[in-house]
Amino acid sequence: MGLGRNSPTNGVYRNLRHPVRAAKWPFILWILVIGISSNVPALAQSQSAPVPGGPETPAAVPQETTDRPQLGSIGGTVVDRDGAVIANVAITLAQPGVTSKREARSDGDGHFVFADVAPGPFQLAFAASGFATLEESGVLHAGEDYVFPQIELAVGTTVDVEVTLPREQVAEDQIKVEEKQRLLGVVPNFYVSYDPKAVPLTTKLKFQLAWKTTVDPVSFGIIGIFAGIEQADNAFSGYGQGAQGYAKRYGAAYADFVSGTFIGSAILPALLKQDPRYFYKGTGSRQSRLLYAIANAVICKGDNRRWQPNYSFIIGDLAAGGISNLYYPAQNRNGAALTFENTLIAIGGGAIGNVIQEFFLRKLTPHVSGQGPAKN
Repeated sequence: MGLGRNSPTNGVYRNLRHPVRAAKWPFILWILVIGISSNVPALAQSQSAPVPGGPETPAAVPQETTDRPQLGSIGGTVVDRDGAVIANVAITLAQPGVTSKREARSDGDGHFVFADVAPGPFQLAFAASGFATLEESGVLHAGEDYVFPQIELAVGTTVDVEVTLPREQVAEDQIKVEEKQRLLGVVPNFYVSYDPKAVPLTTKLKFQLAWKTTVDPVSFGIIGIFAGIEQADNAFSGYGQGAQGYAKRYGAAYADFVSGTFIGSAILPALLKQDPRYFYKGTGSRQSRLLYAIANAVICKGDNRRWQPNYSFIIGDLAAGGISNLYYPAQNRNGAALTFENTLIAIGGGAIGNVIQEFFLRKLTPHVSGQGPAKN
């Protein structure tokens, strides 16, 4: 297509080609730029300005910031197990990290409250006269009102009162136990105490124990066995043989048993205030226990619980030996020499018997009066 005379392209081209008319275009463009740029702030201001009659933009409210946690409170009501309120209860509040404890008391309605309490774990202690002390714990959150609906206190336990029985009553109870001590559940083993703190015997109990021993059916049987052995060996030949000889030997042996038991274990202990029993040791080395058992053949505990020479046992054997001269055959009596000899034999036999008691008979004796374990 050719350029027509009235085409716009041909008109612009012509103006650019003309030097005077072409110089006006930069000036006009510069005026337009200045006018537009000068109107930009006004346009921005016109856009941000409030519209008359329109809603206003609320101003920003500054937020208050703080690191201090919100405090709370702890409260409740104190009652007994029947639901009755308890007044004047001392309540202590403790919290980890807080050195000082806070205290409060319940009012006439049993209510209590701790205000301005920092959040965190806590523990309450309740104390009141006549009631057992109680502790409750929990965790208080920031701004929380922690309420215990009911704090129930139990009635306090009664104060233990030590009731001391009379010494005679205690000793009597201990003897009742000792009278059940039998070797293999059969042979009497009454004159040994397995209780190291056994109460000393009264005079009545010393005679009671002697009587119990001498009339025990097993004692009659054992004496019968010894009399039979003497019969077989024709010991104390003056008694002869046969039923009559056996009866005399049995009577003499039983008389020795009764006189020795009552004199050495009842009469003299009552007069000299000594304890006729052997006190089982059961502790320490074997050597110490062996020496203890042997020594107890010539020493004993007094009623004052102190160790002393066993005059009751020694003098009792001498007295029983002297009395036996009244009923043994004349040809078998050798006077005082035999009596002292028999006393020394009895002391040696007592030492051996104590050693057997200390190391062997405990295990063979049920219903012992002490509570310590048997030891070998």
